[in-house]
Amino acid sequence: MTEPRLKSVQCISPAGLHRVAYKEWGDPGNRNVLICSHGVTRVSDDFDALARALSDHYRVVCPDTVGRGRSGRLANPQFYRVPQYVSDMVTLIARVTQDEDQVDWFGTSMGGLIGMGLASLPGNPVRKLVLNDIGPTMDAAALARIGDYIGQDLRFSTYEEAKCFVRDVSQSFGEHTDEQWEKLACDVLRQDEQGRWVRHYDMGLAEPIRAVTPESCKSDEALLWAAYDAITCPTLLVRGEKSDLLSHDTAVAMTQRGPRAQLVEIPNVGHAPTFLHEDQIAIARQFLVG
Repeated sequence: MTEPRLKSVQCISPAGLHRVAYKEWGDPGNRNVLICSHGVTRVSDDFDALARALSDHYRVVCPDTVGRGRSGRLANPQFYRVPQYVSDMVTLIARVTQDEDQVDWFGTSMGGLIGMGLASLPGNPVRKLVLNDIGPTMDAAALARIGDYIGQDLRFSTYEEAKCFVRDVSQSFGEHTDEQWEKLACDVLRQDEQGRWVRHYDMGLAEPIRAVTPESCKSDEALLWAAYDAITCPTLLVRGEKSDLLSHDTAVAMTQRGPRAQLVEIPNVGHAPTFLHEDQIAIARQFLVG
């Protein structure tokens, strides 16, 4: 069975240097690279099942976005924003492609926004793009829900308490086995210096979200649509049928402008499909590999 290699690359922000950790699956000499980018409070381990399944065709690279998991933290949390993440991914892609300048991209939620930002740039390296339950227009109430969740500095005395919390707040992911829920929880939990269980990310992530105003939200939406309209590569949009972040109307609009994304909606799932299930993995394989 294929096992990942743990690596890291040094990146830079206006506040200094930081390291971005990543998991690499498949033949290290394979120049056919797929980058998998996770959601706002998740980690690279989310893609273990997808990466294992696609490593027969790709070298699959799964980074922990800075501030999460095994990656470093930013000295100034105000830089926890998509432009910084895009900059980090440009550095990562330069490291892993070794003179080959093209990659395919799979992005869940925030990871999809990073992919959109990268794929919209002139001369960008993205050959195929998968956007998992994310688009240029996001529901304000859903954003507020996510912001509240991120900013709660919760500490649990036992792993079982922490695991139950993660499962409770992740019900929108849809049905999973107990084993899958166990993995979804343990991947994002760690123990602090006092032995309490906490979520594996920098609490500073919440600071830029708290600074969002209705005016800045509208401005960001206009910028995101402009970015989406600039994308020219083949694009697959996956939407959870019950998603409260990406509306059906926005998803349909994304099939009619910009790259005219192919749309697949997954029944009985909200935000966001986890791609732990074989039928979901098959959707990604069909688009990416054929």
